[in-house]
Amino acid sequence: MPASVRLLAAATAVAACVGVQAVPASAATTAPAEVSRGVAIPAFYDPPHRLPDANGALVRSEHLPLALSLPGLYGPLPGTATRIMYRTTDSGGRPAAATGAYIEPTARWRGAGPRPLVVLAPGTMGQGDQCAASLGLQHPITFNGRTLSVGYEDLAIYRLLARGVAVVVTDYIGLGTTDRLHTYVNRVDEGHAVLDAVRAARALPHASVTAASRVGLYGYSQGGGATASAAELRASYAPDVHLSGTYAGAPPADLSETTKGIDGTDLAGALGWSLNGFLQSDPDLRPVAEAHLNDKGRAALKDLSTMCVGDAILAYHSVHSSSWTTDGKSLAQVIAAEPRLRAFLAEQRIGRIEPSGPVRVATGVHDNLVPHAQARRLAVDWCGKGAQVTYVPVRVPSLGRALINHFVPLVADQGPAIRWLTDRLSGKPATSDCASLPARP
Repeated sequence: MPASVRLLAAATAVAACVGVQAVPASAATTAPAEVSRGVAIPAFYDPPHRLPDANGALVRSEHLPLALSLPGLYGPLPGTATRIMYRTTDSGGRPAAATGAYIEPTARWRGAGPRPLVVLAPGTMGQGDQCAASLGLQHPITFNGRTLSVGYEDLAIYRLLARGVAVVVTDYIGLGTTDRLHTYVNRVDEGHAVLDAVRAARALPHASVTAASRVGLYGYSQGGGATASAAELRASYAPDVHLSGTYAGAPPADLSETTKGIDGTDLAGALGWSLNGFLQSDPDLRPVAEAHLNDKGRAALKDLSTMCVGDAILAYHSVHSSSWTTDGKSLAQVIAAEPRLRAFLAEQRIGRIEPSGPVRVATGVHDNLVPHAQARRLAVDWCGKGAQVTYVPVRVPSLGRALINHFVPLVADQGPAIRWLTDRLSGKPATSDCASLPARP
């Protein structure tokens, strides 16, 4: 069995642990606003023409049925979910709608203080609207022959709920919402969406979390980059959001290095999502991209713009970006040769601003998909700015394929990461590894 298929099977098994049910791809709780690769997107995800003025303001909300919901003595287990749409601001300063889900846990919070809130920033889900993590809570597996989406983040969400922690999941800008393309790995877009999700959760009338609730951020891979960015942007963008702790697992802090790591792997399709997102954020880059892309590259970008991660693994595994360019250069080589692209990626670099609150950076020592060295560099950079950093090298054996070496630390470190974050939400002080980190291999 190919490694890519084994990985999908593993992801499916993880999702199954939290109660997967396969559903018809056309299933929707409301009338569809659009159809993406044969999947009907509920009309809820179609933003209005005018958004509220305040960042984090709720646009709309509705009940979200969870795939696994069991009766309990004090209410449904693991809790009651609400689908949300809220206003945020993109990297160009424009108002944008983001969707997500808030889950009020039935379990009691047994730590210190009022019930805390964690924003879960999902890892790579894809770029099609049907891939949104909030939809994955309702349908953990969507498969119709044209798209394959697995809600692999559901396990972390349910583990947090079991501890009595309220969770709000963001779909980011453009993922789920039908008005624009998802700006994959855009530092500012993702950081803003994470921070505004806190405000949106607090605004829900039935939510038990308040301004007094401690707030934590949890994310791995794309999500790790999003939480890392949010921790950096909090002081300037959302000073009303006080962070007790941030977990940034395998963060793509340096997209130039990550571009090199992804090329030719099972997740090569993420290169298309990145480039699509860059062009969505800055249309002035389009002439530069058009000058280098051949017909195959343009077709791949269009195809990938509607795909989920499962689709991309099956359709674009082991593809080299050099097959997408007119001169046979890789995207990394094109970026190196184009000053405007280099400047854009330099602006995406995470690690230039001191983060708010204690942070935990974890990365697999054999991860060369989101390269271990650049993630470790983030921790070193933050230490140099005076941050309180817990750095965790996840030492699991190398299993050969880049995607597997990236995925296994997610599972292996999930329990310790959640325990660390829960301690911060209980008010326990964090330790710092900064004194020894620069010399650590």
